[in-house]
Amino acid sequence: MTENEVRDNAFAMPIHNPAFPPGPYRFVDREFLIITYRTDPEALKKMIPAPLQFVEPIVKFEFIKMPDSTGFGHYCESGQVIPVTLDGVAGGYVHNMYLNDHPPIAGGRELWGFPKKLGSPELQVHTDTLMGTLDYSDFRIATGTMGYKHKTLDSAAVKKSLEAPSFLLKIIPHVDGTPRICELVQYSLTDITVKGAWSGPGALDLHPHALAPIADLPVLEVISAVHILTDLTLPLGTVAFDYLAK
Repeated sequence: MTENEVRDNAFAMPIHNPAFPPGPYRFVDREFLIITYRTDPEALKKMIPAPLQFVEPIVKFEFIKMPDSTGFGHYCESGQVIPVTLDGVAGGYVHNMYLNDHPPIAGGRELWGFPKKLGSPELQVHTDTLMGTLDYSDFRIATGTMGYKHKTLDSAAVKKSLEAPSFLLKIIPHVDGTPRICELVQYSLTDITVKGAWSGPGALDLHPHALAPIADLPVLEVISAVHILTDLTLPLGTVAFDYLAK
């Protein structure tokens, strides 16, 4: 294999059998349980990397089921998103994510900088309750519950919320362990079709774990719980800020 062939085929690792296919990535029947809660403002401020700006002491805990996703198959995901602004533009900073499928872990980290680790999330309906759970190393660290489809939400408003930009802190180390890439990445979901959206009473229970410290942003008050069913596309991102630029 020549130097040019290496360059031409250098999409992802390993070069002869990449862990994920090229994007963009389409998701069909993607299902969310999003529980918004109030947390400790001082703890939250420590988690937000400048130049992103703190807005209010709010966190969105998400449980997501993706039964049909391009190149990634069927998997579940869970994590915390923090409302922030960048240069006055409102969006969400993806603080951490846990999922049970290798291709989206590798692709998410390498392409965009999603803070993904291996975990065991689930989203299911249990009789009259929509329940999201997250286990890490066989230990239950999060349980979210919502009354199933108590109130229908406005689809246009939900679609607008899903179109808001998201921000990621992407870090790729050099061979000597220093950062070779350190940047804020921005992306926005596209081609969104909201198939249904509902609200209901919600509850969220978080437990401390040394390697999955979601409880470092404690639940002080649950503000809302929403359930969304949608088709959408995850496009590639752009660099919003480069920490290593001279």
